[in-house]
Amino acid sequence: MGRFIRKRVFTGFLTVLFCLVLNFALVRLAPGNPIRILAGTDNPNPEMIAALEERYGLNKSIPEQFMMYLQNLSQGNFGFSYLSGRPVMDMIAEKVVPSLLLTLTAAIFSVTTGTLLGLHAARNNGKPFDKFMCSISYFFDAIPSFWLGIMNILVFASLLKWFPTNGMINVRADYTGFKRSLDIAYHLVLPVFTLVAVQSPFYFRIARASVIQILAEDFITTFRAVGMSESQIFTNYVLKNAIIPTVTVFGMSLAYMITGAALIETVFSWPGLGRLLLNAIYSRDYPILTAIYLVLSISVALFMILIDLVYGWIDPRIRFD
Repeated sequence: MGRFIRKRVFTGFLTVLFCLVLNFALVRLAPGNPIRILAGTDNPNPEMIAALEERYGLNKSIPEQFMMYLQNLSQGNFGFSYLSGRPVMDMIAEKVVPSLLLTLTAAIFSVTTGTLLGLHAARNNGKPFDKFMCSISYFFDAIPSFWLGIMNILVFASLLKWFPTNGMINVRADYTGFKRSLDIAYHLVLPVFTLVAVQSPFYFRIARASVIQILAEDFITTFRAVGMSESQIFTNYVLKNAIIPTVTVFGMSLAYMITGAALIETVFSWPGLGRLLLNAIYSRDYPILTAIYLVLSISVALFMILIDLVYGWIDPRIRFD
């Protein structure tokens, strides 16, 4: 196990380094010039452009900029935002908790709801419940998340007035303590419901297909022939084998949740990393983009290692020694 972990950590390090180099170059080669945005005029003074490029090191070649970035990164300096002038890590730290609160809550509800419905549908394969859930899953899977979010706002917030239309807290009430937590949970309902509605169908189909495939195996027929109960077969043999694909998908969703759900955060004005990323793309704020992509690549590498370790715990046949 130790050798496997060291190998995976080394592979993960190389992957993160490759992603850092690639993203650093692609971001700066993409169309658009942040200096033009900073200058704030249609025809900025050439001397102003030169001064800003000198200030942010954009007058140097991309390899030179990358070496400067690595030097600062080794000192724990992720740079400063072009627009606000604030440290990038401070801006990310402010947004990461709201993003994790939204995406992690939605991910847990999605995997739980989708998997349980998929397991039940698979055990009733071909029956009315299975057909109904398959139709519903395809319907919600085809709906764009931002459109569903807007519809939820129109119906449940604007028309019925059950929930707030946007934001994370009620800034007018200025709650503290437990009331503040309840207020956050109240604002969390609609965006989480939207994400769960579009994410659950994926887990539903994975769980359903996996269980149906395992139930068709010969060893399941053997267990039934010797008189083993269906509940015992399902709990001890079907579930553990069928849950592995769900673990893979859930692990990947956890790896990407660090960047938030950009579209949902925009629709509901949720103050997360997704909105920060979109704003950085629009303004060509290179330090923020590079830092977020770096955090994303690190989280993906870490979660891939964890997923492989969970495989060995779920399935005794999988060993790394």
